[in-house]
Amino acid sequence: MMRSLSILYVAYPLLAVTEESAGGAEQMLLTLEREMNARGHRTTVAAAEGSRISGRLLATGAPAGGPDQYEAREREHKRRILEYLRRHPHDFDLIHDKSGSFFREARQCSVPMLATLHLPRGFYPDEWFRDRTQLGGQTNATNPLPGPTLAGRQPAWESRPSLHFNCVSQSQARSFAGCANVIGVVENGIAVERCPFTRDKDGYLLWLGRICEEKAPHLAIAAAQRAGMPLVIAGQVYPFSYHQAYFERAIRPHLDGRQQIRFVDTPLSSQKLHLLSHARALLLTSTVEETSSLVAMEAMACGTPVMAFRRGAFPEIVADAETGFIVDKVEEMASALKEAGRISPETCRAHVEHNFRASRMAQDYEELYRRVLAGAKELAA
Repeated sequence: MMRSLSILYVAYPLLAVTEESAGGAEQMLLTLEREMNARGHRTTVAAAEGSRISGRLLATGAPAGGPDQYEAREREHKRRILEYLRRHPHDFDLIHDKSGSFFREARQCSVPMLATLHLPRGFYPDEWFRDRTQLGGQTNATNPLPGPTLAGRQPAWESRPSLHFNCVSQSQARSFAGCANVIGVVENGIAVERCPFTRDKDGYLLWLGRICEEKAPHLAIAAAQRAGMPLVIAGQVYPFSYHQAYFERAIRPHLDGRQQIRFVDTPLSSQKLHLLSHARALLLTSTVEETSSLVAMEAMACGTPVMAFRRGAFPEIVADAETGFIVDKVEEMASALKEAGRISPETCRAHVEHNFRASRMAQDYEELYRRVLAGAKELAA
Protein backbone atom coordinates (compact mmCIF):
# COMPACT_ATOMS: atom_id res chain seq x y z
CA MET A 1 0.00 0.00 0.00
CA MET A 2 1.30 3.46 -0.92
CA ARG A 3 1.92 6.28 1.53
CA SER A 4 -1.14 7.99 2.96
CA LEU A 5 -2.57 10.63 0.62
CA SER A 6 -5.03 13.47 1.02
CA ILE A 7 -7.51 12.96 -1.83
CA LEU A 8 -10.36 15.17 -3.00
CA TYR A 9 -13.12 13.26 -4.79
CA VAL A 10 -15.42 15.40 -6.93
CA ALA A 11 -18.95 14.00 -7.24
CA TYR A 12 -21.67 14.51 -9.82
CA PRO A 13 -23.31 17.79 -8.71
CA LEU A 14 -27.04 17.22 -9.07
CA LEU A 15 -28.04 15.10 -6.05
CA ALA A 16 -26.63 14.05 -2.69
CA VAL A 17 -24.31 11.05 -2.67
CA THR A 18 -25.59 8.35 -0.31
CA GLU A 19 -26.15 4.61 -0.18
CA GLU A 20 -29.57 5.34 -1.67
CA SER A 21 -28.21 7.12 -4.78
CA ALA A 22 -29.60 5.62 -7.98
CA GLY A 23 -26.64 6.49 -10.21
CA GLY A 24 -23.80 4.06 -10.82
CA ALA A 25 -21.17 6.82 -10.72
CA GLU A 26 -22.35 7.89 -7.26
CA GLN A 27 -22.34 4.31 -5.98
CA MET A 28 -18.90 3.70 -7.42
CA LEU A 29 -17.57 6.88 -5.78
CA LEU A 30 -19.01 5.80 -2.42
CA THR A 31 -17.42 2.38 -2.70
CA LEU A 32 -14.01 3.68 -3.74
CA GLU A 33 -13.97 6.47 -1.14
CA ARG A 34 -14.90 4.00 1.60
CA GLU A 35 -12.12 1.62 0.51
CA MET A 36 -9.51 4.38 0.31
CA ASN A 37 -10.52 5.76 3.69
CA ALA A 38 -10.19 2.28 5.20
CA ARG A 39 -6.72 1.96 3.64
CA GLY A 40 -5.56 5.01 5.61
CA HIS A 41 -5.94 7.76 3.02
CA ARG A 42 -7.48 11.08 4.06
CA THR A 43 -10.57 11.40 1.87
CA THR A 44 -12.76 14.41 1.15
CA VAL A 45 -15.80 14.36 -1.14
CA ALA A 46 -17.07 17.53 -2.84
CA ALA A 47 -20.80 16.87 -3.23
CA ALA A 48 -24.26 18.24 -2.57
CA GLU A 49 -25.45 18.84 0.99
CA GLY A 50 -26.84 15.71 2.65
CA SER A 51 -24.19 13.41 1.17
CA ARG A 52 -23.06 10.67 3.54
CA ILE A 53 -19.51 9.52 3.04
CA SER A 54 -16.71 7.91 5.09
CA GLY A 55 -14.32 10.86 5.25
CA ARG A 56 -14.93 14.59 5.15
CA LEU A 57 -17.71 16.28 3.16
CA LEU A 58 -17.04 19.50 1.24
CA ALA A 59 -20.66 20.57 0.73
CA THR A 60 -21.20 22.47 -2.52
CA GLY A 61 -24.83 23.54 -2.10
CA ALA A 62 -28.30 22.07 -1.84
CA PRO A 63 -29.31 19.23 -4.19
CA ALA A 64 -31.55 20.11 -7.12
CA GLY A 65 -35.06 20.82 -5.87
CA GLY A 66 -36.86 20.63 -9.20
CA PRO A 67 -36.48 19.61 -12.83
CA ASP A 68 -33.80 20.88 -15.18
CA GLN A 69 -31.53 22.50 -12.58
CA TYR A 70 -28.35 20.74 -13.65
CA GLU A 71 -26.56 23.72 -15.18
CA ALA A 72 -27.20 25.95 -12.18
CA ARG A 73 -26.08 23.21 -9.78
CA GLU A 74 -22.97 22.50 -11.83
CA ARG A 75 -21.93 26.17 -11.76
CA GLU A 76 -22.42 26.39 -8.01
CA HIS A 77 -20.65 23.05 -7.48
CA LYS A 78 -17.57 24.11 -9.44
CA ARG A 79 -17.49 27.59 -7.92
CA ARG A 80 -17.46 26.30 -4.35
CA ILE A 81 -14.77 23.72 -5.07
CA LEU A 82 -12.53 26.24 -6.79
CA GLU A 83 -13.04 28.77 -3.99
CA TYR A 84 -11.98 26.16 -1.45
CA LEU A 85 -8.92 25.18 -3.49
CA ARG A 86 -7.84 28.82 -3.77
CA ARG A 87 -8.12 29.26 0.00
CA HIS A 88 -6.46 25.92 0.79
CA PRO A 89 -4.03 25.20 -2.06
CA HIS A 90 -2.05 22.62 -0.08
CA ASP A 91 -4.87 20.55 1.44
CA PHE A 92 -4.76 17.77 -1.15
CA ASP A 93 -2.14 15.62 -2.85
CA LEU A 94 -4.50 14.66 -5.66
CA ILE A 95 -7.97 15.38 -7.07
CA HIS A 96 -9.99 12.46 -8.42
CA ASP A 97 -12.82 13.82 -10.58
CA LYS A 98 -15.85 11.53 -10.68
CA SER A 99 -18.25 14.21 -11.90
CA GLY A 100 -17.60 13.91 -15.61
CA SER A 101 -16.89 17.61 -16.14
CA PHE A 102 -14.88 19.22 -13.32
CA PHE A 103 -11.66 18.21 -15.07
CA ARG A 104 -12.29 21.05 -17.52
CA GLU A 105 -11.29 23.40 -14.68
CA ALA A 106 -7.90 21.70 -14.25
CA ARG A 107 -5.98 24.81 -15.31
CA GLN A 108 -7.35 26.55 -12.20
CA CYS A 109 -6.10 23.79 -9.89
CA SER A 110 -2.55 23.48 -8.63
CA VAL A 111 -3.12 19.83 -7.66
CA PRO A 112 -2.55 16.83 -9.99
CA MET A 113 -5.85 15.38 -11.21
CA LEU A 114 -7.18 12.02 -12.36
CA ALA A 115 -10.58 12.09 -14.08
CA THR A 116 -12.60 8.90 -14.49
CA LEU A 117 -14.56 8.74 -17.72
CA HIS A 118 -17.76 6.97 -16.71
CA LEU A 119 -19.84 7.63 -19.82
CA PRO A 120 -19.78 6.31 -23.38
CA ARG A 121 -17.59 8.37 -25.72
CA GLY A 122 -20.61 9.76 -27.54
CA PHE A 123 -21.98 11.34 -24.35
CA TYR A 124 -19.05 13.76 -24.15
CA PRO A 125 -18.82 16.72 -26.55
CA ASP A 126 -16.51 15.61 -29.32
CA GLU A 127 -14.43 18.78 -29.10
CA TRP A 128 -13.40 17.91 -25.53
CA PHE A 129 -11.19 15.15 -26.91
CA ARG A 130 -10.54 16.22 -30.49
CA ASP A 131 -6.94 15.96 -31.67
CA ARG A 132 -5.35 19.25 -32.76
CA THR A 133 -4.57 17.80 -36.19
CA GLN A 134 -8.32 17.39 -36.80
CA LEU A 135 -8.72 21.14 -36.29
CA GLY A 136 -5.78 22.12 -38.47
CA GLY A 137 -3.52 22.84 -35.51
CA GLN A 138 -0.19 21.44 -34.43
CA THR A 139 0.26 18.30 -32.37
CA ASN A 140 2.92 18.06 -29.68
CA ALA A 141 5.16 15.29 -30.93
CA THR A 142 5.96 13.91 -27.47
CA ASN A 143 2.53 14.33 -25.89
CA PRO A 144 -0.29 14.69 -28.47
CA LEU A 145 -2.98 16.63 -26.66
CA PRO A 146 -6.63 17.24 -27.58
CA GLY A 147 -7.27 20.57 -29.24
CA PRO A 148 -9.39 23.58 -28.34
CA THR A 149 -13.14 23.46 -28.12
CA LEU A 150 -15.22 24.80 -30.96
CA ALA A 151 -15.85 27.86 -28.81
CA GLY A 152 -12.09 28.47 -28.75
CA ARG A 153 -11.58 27.56 -25.12
CA GLN A 154 -8.19 26.03 -24.46
CA PRO A 155 -8.67 22.46 -23.19
CA ALA A 156 -7.78 21.96 -19.54
CA TRP A 157 -5.00 19.46 -20.18
CA GLU A 158 -3.17 21.67 -22.68
CA SER A 159 -2.06 23.95 -19.85
CA ARG A 160 -2.13 21.19 -17.21
CA PRO A 161 -0.28 18.10 -18.44
CA SER A 162 -0.65 16.67 -14.91
CA LEU A 163 -4.31 15.95 -15.75
CA HIS A 164 -4.92 12.33 -16.69
CA PHE A 165 -7.95 10.18 -17.53
CA ASN A 166 -8.91 6.58 -16.92
CA CYS A 167 -11.60 4.38 -18.40
CA VAL A 168 -13.67 1.76 -16.57
CA SER A 169 -13.77 -1.01 -19.19
CA GLN A 170 -11.81 -2.26 -22.17
CA SER A 171 -14.63 -1.53 -24.61
CA GLN A 172 -14.77 2.08 -23.39
CA ALA A 173 -10.99 2.40 -23.65
CA ARG A 174 -11.12 1.31 -27.29
CA SER A 175 -13.56 4.12 -28.01
CA PHE A 176 -11.08 6.62 -26.52
CA ALA A 177 -8.11 5.24 -28.46
CA GLY A 178 -5.93 8.10 -29.63
CA CYS A 179 -7.05 10.50 -26.91
CA ALA A 180 -4.15 11.94 -24.99
CA ASN A 181 -3.52 11.40 -21.29
CA VAL A 182 -5.71 8.29 -20.93
CA ILE A 183 -3.40 6.27 -18.71
CA GLY A 184 -5.30 3.09 -17.97
CA VAL A 185 -8.41 1.06 -17.28
CA VAL A 186 -9.73 0.37 -13.80
CA GLU A 187 -12.82 -1.82 -13.86
CA ASN A 188 -15.44 -0.94 -11.29
CA GLY A 189 -15.81 -3.04 -8.18
CA ILE A 190 -18.38 -3.65 -5.47
CA ALA A 191 -18.44 -4.58 -1.79
CA VAL A 192 -19.32 -8.22 -2.40
CA GLU A 193 -19.81 -8.89 1.31
CA ARG A 194 -22.77 -6.46 1.32
CA CYS A 195 -24.66 -8.51 -1.27
CA PRO A 196 -26.81 -11.25 0.31
CA PHE A 197 -26.33 -14.55 -1.53
CA THR A 198 -29.60 -16.38 -2.14
CA ARG A 199 -30.04 -19.72 -3.94
CA ASP A 200 -33.84 -19.84 -3.90
CA LYS A 201 -35.42 -17.32 -6.27
CA ASP A 202 -38.91 -15.92 -6.60
CA GLY A 203 -40.76 -15.80 -9.90
CA TYR A 204 -40.33 -12.14 -10.83
CA LEU A 205 -37.85 -10.52 -13.21
CA LEU A 206 -36.11 -7.30 -12.21
CA TRP A 207 -35.06 -4.13 -13.97
CA LEU A 208 -33.18 -1.76 -11.64
CA GLY A 209 -31.57 1.59 -12.30
CA ARG A 210 -31.99 5.19 -13.34
CA ILE A 211 -35.19 5.44 -15.36
CA CYS A 212 -34.59 7.13 -18.71
CA GLU A 213 -35.02 6.36 -22.38
CA GLU A 214 -31.46 5.19 -23.07
CA LYS A 215 -31.61 2.68 -20.20
CA ALA A 216 -34.80 1.42 -21.89
CA PRO A 217 -36.92 -0.23 -19.17
CA HIS A 218 -39.69 -0.28 -21.80
CA LEU A 219 -37.70 -3.02 -23.56
CA ALA A 220 -37.58 -5.00 -20.31
CA ILE A 221 -41.37 -4.71 -20.20
CA ALA A 222 -41.56 -6.05 -23.76
CA ALA A 223 -39.27 -9.00 -22.95
CA ALA A 224 -41.15 -9.88 -19.77
CA GLN A 225 -44.51 -9.72 -21.54
CA ARG A 226 -43.24 -11.90 -24.39
CA ALA A 227 -41.91 -14.42 -21.84
CA GLY A 228 -45.13 -14.26 -19.79
CA MET A 229 -43.29 -13.40 -16.56
CA PRO A 230 -43.96 -10.69 -13.96
CA LEU A 231 -41.53 -7.78 -13.87
CA VAL A 232 -40.49 -5.36 -11.14
CA ILE A 233 -39.12 -2.02 -12.35
CA ALA A 234 -37.24 -0.33 -9.52
CA GLY A 235 -35.43 2.96 -9.75
CA GLN A 236 -35.49 6.72 -9.74
CA VAL A 237 -36.68 9.25 -12.29
CA TYR A 238 -34.09 12.02 -12.17
CA PRO A 239 -35.23 15.68 -12.12
CA PHE A 240 -35.01 16.20 -15.87
CA SER A 241 -38.20 16.98 -17.75
CA TYR A 242 -37.35 14.61 -20.59
CA HIS A 243 -36.79 11.73 -18.13
CA GLN A 244 -40.13 12.44 -16.48
CA ALA A 245 -41.89 12.67 -19.85
CA TYR A 246 -40.40 9.31 -20.84
CA PHE A 247 -41.69 7.66 -17.68
CA GLU A 248 -45.20 9.02 -18.23
CA ARG A 249 -45.20 7.99 -21.88
CA ALA A 250 -43.45 4.61 -21.88
CA ILE A 251 -43.71 3.15 -18.37
CA ARG A 252 -46.75 4.37 -16.47
CA PRO A 253 -49.31 2.99 -18.97
CA HIS A 254 -48.05 -0.54 -18.17
CA LEU A 255 -48.57 -0.18 -14.41
CA ASP A 256 -52.07 -1.60 -14.43
CA GLY A 257 -52.23 -2.82 -10.85
CA ARG A 258 -52.40 -6.48 -11.79
CA GLN A 259 -48.87 -7.06 -10.46
CA GLN A 260 -47.53 -8.23 -13.84
CA ILE A 261 -45.58 -4.97 -14.12
CA ARG A 262 -44.84 -3.39 -10.76
CA PHE A 263 -42.96 -0.15 -10.04
CA VAL A 264 -40.84 0.48 -6.94
CA ASP A 265 -40.04 4.18 -6.82
CA THR A 266 -36.60 5.19 -5.49
CA PRO A 267 -35.95 2.03 -3.47
CA LEU A 268 -33.74 2.10 -0.40
CA SER A 269 -30.46 0.20 -0.63
CA SER A 270 -31.89 -2.57 1.56
CA GLN A 271 -34.85 -2.89 -0.82
CA LYS A 272 -32.53 -3.01 -3.82
CA LEU A 273 -30.52 -5.84 -2.32
CA HIS A 274 -33.65 -7.78 -1.41
CA LEU A 275 -35.00 -7.41 -4.94
CA LEU A 276 -31.67 -8.37 -6.49
CA SER A 277 -31.17 -11.45 -4.33
CA HIS A 278 -34.68 -12.88 -4.89
CA ALA A 279 -35.22 -12.07 -8.58
CA ARG A 280 -35.31 -14.86 -11.14
CA ALA A 281 -33.08 -12.70 -13.35
CA LEU A 282 -31.92 -9.11 -13.81
CA LEU A 283 -32.55 -7.50 -17.20
CA LEU A 284 -30.08 -5.01 -18.75
CA THR A 285 -31.75 -3.38 -21.73
CA SER A 286 -29.69 -0.25 -22.35
CA THR A 287 -29.59 0.97 -25.94
CA VAL A 288 -26.23 2.76 -25.57
CA GLU A 289 -22.69 1.44 -25.26
CA GLU A 290 -22.63 1.18 -21.48
CA THR A 291 -19.17 1.42 -19.96
CA SER A 292 -19.90 -0.76 -16.92
CA SER A 293 -22.78 -2.08 -14.79
CA LEU A 294 -22.62 -2.10 -11.01
CA VAL A 295 -26.13 -3.52 -10.80
CA ALA A 296 -25.05 -6.53 -12.89
CA MET A 297 -22.15 -7.14 -10.49
CA GLU A 298 -24.47 -6.82 -7.49
CA ALA A 299 -27.04 -9.17 -9.00
CA MET A 300 -24.46 -11.86 -9.73
CA ALA A 301 -22.96 -11.42 -6.25
CA CYS A 302 -26.45 -12.18 -4.92
CA GLY A 303 -26.52 -15.34 -7.06
CA THR A 304 -28.90 -13.88 -9.64
CA PRO A 305 -28.26 -14.34 -13.38
CA VAL A 306 -28.17 -11.36 -15.73
CA MET A 307 -29.78 -11.09 -19.16
CA ALA A 308 -28.06 -8.29 -21.09
CA PHE A 309 -27.98 -6.82 -24.55
CA ARG A 310 -24.67 -7.05 -26.39
CA ARG A 311 -23.80 -3.41 -25.73
CA GLY A 312 -20.57 -1.84 -24.54
CA ALA A 313 -19.03 -3.52 -21.50
CA PHE A 314 -21.91 -5.90 -20.75
CA PRO A 315 -20.10 -8.86 -22.38
CA GLU A 316 -17.03 -8.06 -20.25
CA ILE A 317 -19.09 -8.31 -17.06
CA VAL A 318 -21.57 -11.11 -17.76
CA ALA A 319 -20.07 -14.48 -18.68
CA ASP A 320 -22.37 -15.68 -21.45
CA ALA A 321 -24.17 -18.96 -20.62
CA GLU A 322 -22.33 -19.09 -17.26
CA THR A 323 -23.61 -16.14 -15.20
CA GLY A 324 -26.40 -15.12 -17.58
CA PHE A 325 -26.94 -14.60 -21.29
CA ILE A 326 -25.82 -11.96 -23.78
CA VAL A 327 -28.47 -11.32 -26.43
CA ASP A 328 -29.09 -8.98 -29.35
CA LYS A 329 -32.87 -8.57 -29.44
CA VAL A 330 -35.90 -8.46 -27.17
CA GLU A 331 -37.08 -11.77 -28.66
CA GLU A 332 -33.78 -13.42 -27.77
CA MET A 333 -33.96 -12.05 -24.23
CA ALA A 334 -37.46 -13.48 -23.81
CA SER A 335 -36.22 -16.90 -24.97
CA ALA A 336 -33.14 -16.75 -22.74
CA LEU A 337 -35.31 -16.05 -19.70
CA LYS A 338 -36.67 -19.59 -19.96
CA GLU A 339 -33.10 -20.85 -19.45
CA ALA A 340 -32.35 -18.72 -16.38
CA GLY A 341 -32.94 -21.64 -14.03
CA ARG A 342 -29.92 -23.52 -15.33
CA ILE A 343 -27.49 -20.74 -14.31
CA SER A 344 -25.74 -21.65 -11.06
CA PRO A 345 -26.06 -19.02 -8.29
CA GLU A 346 -22.71 -20.19 -6.92
CA THR A 347 -21.03 -19.59 -10.28
CA CYS A 348 -22.47 -16.08 -10.38
CA ARG A 349 -21.12 -15.26 -6.93
CA ALA A 350 -17.69 -16.73 -7.63
CA HIS A 351 -17.42 -14.74 -10.88
CA VAL A 352 -17.87 -11.45 -9.01
CA GLU A 353 -15.59 -12.43 -6.13
CA HIS A 354 -12.84 -13.23 -8.60
CA ASN A 355 -13.22 -10.23 -10.92
CA PHE A 356 -15.08 -7.32 -9.33
CA ARG A 357 -14.10 -6.89 -5.70
CA ALA A 358 -13.87 -3.33 -4.35
CA SER A 359 -10.47 -4.10 -2.82
CA ARG A 360 -9.06 -4.90 -6.28
CA MET A 361 -10.50 -1.64 -7.64
CA ALA A 362 -8.92 0.35 -4.80
CA GLN A 363 -5.54 -1.27 -5.37
CA ASP A 364 -5.72 -0.47 -9.09
CA TYR A 365 -6.57 3.17 -8.36
CA GLU A 366 -3.69 3.43 -5.92
CA GLU A 367 -1.41 2.40 -8.77
CA LEU A 368 -2.90 5.09 -11.04
CA TYR A 369 -2.52 7.68 -8.26
CA ARG A 370 1.13 6.73 -7.94
CA ARG A 371 1.66 7.19 -11.68
CA VAL A 372 -0.15 10.55 -11.76
CA LEU A 373 1.86 11.87 -8.82
CA ALA A 374 5.16 10.57 -10.21
CA GLY A 375 4.42 12.29 -13.51
CA ALA A 376 3.55 15.56 -11.75
CA LYS A 377 6.81 15.35 -9.79
CA GLU A 378 8.80 14.93 -13.01
CA LEU A 379 7.05 17.93 -14.58
CA ALA A 380 7.88 20.06 -11.55
CA ALA A 381 11.53 19.06 -11.55
